[in-house]
Amino acid sequence: MSHVREHKSVLAAAEKRALIYIAKKLPRAVNSDHLSAVGLAAMLGAGLSFAAYRISPVWAAPAVVAFLVANWFGDSLDGTVARVRQQQRPHYGFYVDHVIDLAGSTFLLSGLACSGLMSPLIAASLLCAYLLVSAETYLATHAAGVFRMSFMGFGPTELRILIAIGAIKAAMTPQVDVPALGVMRLFDIGGLIGAAGLIVACVAAAVRNTRALYLAEPMPASVEAGNA
Repeated sequence: MSHVREHKSVLAAAEKRALIYIAKKLPRAVNSDHLSAVGLAAMLGAGLSFAAYRISPVWAAPAVVAFLVANWFGDSLDGTVARVRQQQRPHYGFYVDHVIDLAGSTFLLSGLACSGLMSPLIAASLLCAYLLVSAETYLATHAAGVFRMSFMGFGPTELRILIAIGAIKAAMTPQVDVPALGVMRLFDIGGLIGAAGLIVACVAAAVRNTRALYLAEPMPASVEAGNA
């Protein structure tokens, strides 16, 4: 699959340098498939750790942070290792990477729905919004040849950092006092903001891509039937 990767998040440049450095130092026995598996397993671990908040938030919070770091390591480094070693498999890599992303997000939000930190309805809404954005992104990659990995300076790494901060805060106090709204769960607020942001991003991307594709492929002039 031939496409351009567009990554303009706040940390993208520094992250790219760090990933290339790590990829060059990584033992040759560790390949991109191993890293992809680490990324998926880590997201499952993060989801289970969130579910464990009902048992012990004090132990669950550092586990969530550790698994998010492991997910960053595996998910962000697998493609970099393939590129550094000239072992790219474009179709395989694109497919497997995004199947893992979809599964991982489902694991994470399922854990949050079971944690008591977020309403199951809000968790389901956030997952639906994420899947909607994912579908639009994959369609745009196929139709327009551009794979956008961030929106308004916010990408996967920034999201992991935000979730990690929220996990630590929720271990101390899962609720916050919101002016005009009263006491609400921290992750409910984050989930609502996240779902709204994803929907806005999806609509903006759909309008932009539809316009670009229409200009590239305008409506052909009709041909009268039977007109020789």
